[in-house]
Amino acid sequence: MKVFVVGANGQIGRHLVHLLKESNEHTVRAMVRKEEQAKDFENLGVEAKLANLEGVEEIAEAAKGCDAVVFTAGSGDHTGADKTILIDLDGAAKTIEAAEKIGIQRFIMVSAIYANRRENWSSIKHYLAAKHYADKILEQSSLTYTIIRPGGLLNEPATGKVSIAENLSAAAMANITGSMKSTTDSVNGANWIKAS
Repeated sequence: MKVFVVGANGQIGRHLVHLLKESNEHTVRAMVRKEEQAKDFENLGVEAKLANLEGVEEIAEAAKGCDAVVFTAGSGDHTGADKTILIDLDGAAKTIEAAEKIGIQRFIMVSAIYANRRENWSSIKHYLAAKHYADKILEQSSLTYTIIRPGGLLNEPATGKVSIAENLSAAAMANITGSMKSTTDSVNGANWIKAS
């Protein structure tokens, strides 16, 4: 399966691209915004396409020939609410539309913990609202999808443990984060693609 990673130059995206590159079952295409990012991936032996999240046609063209999309793009904590809406919500919506347009059926959304639970939204409400509505658009699409809502992600070696549930309670999250380095630790890229 050929996997199109949107947000490939971000922290989660880079990790996923590496996992998929090492996979014997999948190939990967990285979507990046800058020429130097594309060259960096190509130097690693990874196919890269230049595109941005401003147009459905541009995303669709970059994704042609792929079998699945993983949306890992995010505006980051250094931008304002306007960029968050444009990337985390509108960019996700355009990517969903592009996938439907060219016949890609499998879509994996990297969202945010509690994006689906407004009562738990914190001071970053604009970010969680963007993720919430991007998830809703995906749920209402014609695509086969998986939504991953990771909690705190750390830059430490993986522990090989992960907790997966429809909804994790705050108590479960406290227990998890006490024994894990990351909620994405052992969620192997190949297994993400196979989930239904």
